[in-house]
Amino acid sequence: MRPIGDILQVKEHFGVYLTVEKGLAANTAEAYGADVDKLLGYLLAEGVAVEAVTLGVLDHFLATLRDVGIGPRSQARIISGVKSFYKFLKMEGYVDHNPARMLETPKLGRHLPAVLTVEEIDAMIDCIDMSKKEGQRNRAIVETLYGCGLRVSELVGLRLSQVFFDEEFVVVEGKGDKQRLVPISAEALEQIRLYLEQTRSHQVAARGSDDILFLNRRGGPLSRVMVFYIIKDLCALAGIRKVVSPHTLRHSFATHLLEGGANLRAIQQMLGHESITTTEIYVHIDRTRLREEILLHHPRNRH
Repeated sequence: MRPIGDILQVKEHFGVYLTVEKGLAANTAEAYGADVDKLLGYLLAEGVAVEAVTLGVLDHFLATLRDVGIGPRSQARIISGVKSFYKFLKMEGYVDHNPARMLETPKLGRHLPAVLTVEEIDAMIDCIDMSKKEGQRNRAIVETLYGCGLRVSELVGLRLSQVFFDEEFVVVEGKGDKQRLVPISAEALEQIRLYLEQTRSHQVAARGSDDILFLNRRGGPLSRVMVFYIIKDLCALAGIRKVVSPHTLRHSFATHLLEGGANLRAIQQMLGHESITTTEIYVHIDRTRLREEILLHHPRNRH
C-alpha cells in the first residue's frame, strides 16, 4: 500500500477525481468533500487511521450521525460520499480493500423529522411581538432552545442558578437526572439578561419556583405544552408550513453544527449522551475545546 501521508492533499486529489474523471458537478463534488470531512473528524476523535478503518468503524460513525438527529436522507448522501472516497483510495493503492463497499443505505420511505433553516429560525424570532409582556421571555426561550439544543423538558426545568453568565455555560439536567455542561451563545445570554431585567425580576414566583428561569404568567414553571404552542404560533406567523415542535429546534441545532463542521463527539456531548455531576464540571470538561466546537460552528455565532 502507498502511505497516505498528507490527508489534505489526498482529499484534494479526490476532489479532482470526482470532477475530472467522474464528471460530477462542482457542487456535488464539494458536498462529497464535506461528507468526507465529517468522517475524517470522527476518525481523528476516535484515534483511527484512515487506512485502518473497518466496516465496524463506519457503522459506528453512521450510528453517531443518527444519534445527533441526522435523518436517513442525509445519511444516504454521506454514505455515498464515503463510498466514493474509499473507492478512490483503493484505486490509488492507499488501502488494500474498501471497507465502505458493504455499507447499507438507510431506507428513505419513513417520514423524516423536520429541520428548520437558519433563515426560518430568524423569521420565527422576527415574528415575536416584543410589545407584549411575554415577548422578551419568548425570545429568550427560542434562542436558548436553538442555541443549546435542549429538550423541551430541559428548558422548562432550567434554573437561574444553573446559568453561568461569566463562564457562558448552562448546567442542564437531562434524562435520568444526569447533568451536563452546555456552552451558551452570547446572543442567548443577552436575551436571558433582558428577560430577567424586564420581566422576570418583576414577577412574584409561585411557591417552589423561585429558582426557575422561565415562568408563566402565574409565576410557576412553564409547561412543555405551553412551549409547544409558543413555537407552533411563531411558525404560523412566519409562514413556515413544516410540522414543527420544540424538538425541531434541537434537530436543527445538531444539523446546523454538523453542516458547519463541528466535531460529532462534541455535538453528542452537548445533546446529553455523556453525563457529568456539578462538582466534576471543571475537572472533566475541557471548556475551551467545547466552546470552540459549539460556539464557533453554530450559525447564531457566525456574524
